[in-house]
Amino acid sequence: MKQAFTEVQKFNQWWLWILLLAVLGIPVYGMFQQLILGEPFGNNPMSDPGLILFFIGTLLIIGLFWYLELRTELDQAGIRVRLRPISSEVFTWDQIEQVEIITYGFVGYGLRFSRKYGTVYNANGNKGLAITLKSGSQYVIGTQNPEGLKQTLLGLKKSGTELNLAGI
Repeated sequence: MKQAFTEVQKFNQWWLWILLLAVLGIPVYGMFQQLILGEPFGNNPMSDPGLILFFIGTLLIIGLFWYLELRTELDQAGIRVRLRPISSEVFTWDQIEQVEIITYGFVGYGLRFSRKYGTVYNANGNKGLAITLKSGSQYVIGTQNPEGLKQTLLGLKKSGTELNLAGI
């Protein structure tokens, strides 16, 4: 089925990438000093294989952040959210009590659990789609395109689902 709305967000905050690259600099400098110059790195130096493993581990963490992606899809069947490779949820319209576009305070990035908002999927910013299920469970999916989301929701309006779209 063709999606009426698709949004893909990456974790591309400049400060995050500066931090990750700064952390990568530690094993790079350590390997240069210890393996190339032959001088121990620090007062209690790590073994050469340990330093190489530290470098590889840091590269893997950076690769994970590069791979992370928040994908939101809406169509006639419902709402799907996926935080690749960590989690995914599917909400069919018959499960949904209410949807609302909201502006929220900082809750962190990634997959978060909040007393106020329930399960939060957030990659950037402070606008999101708040979903309340008939079971009482709550979710917020962050968005960088609240206006496009609003227009899609109006076009997909389902009977029995309350829309509150004044929050933009």
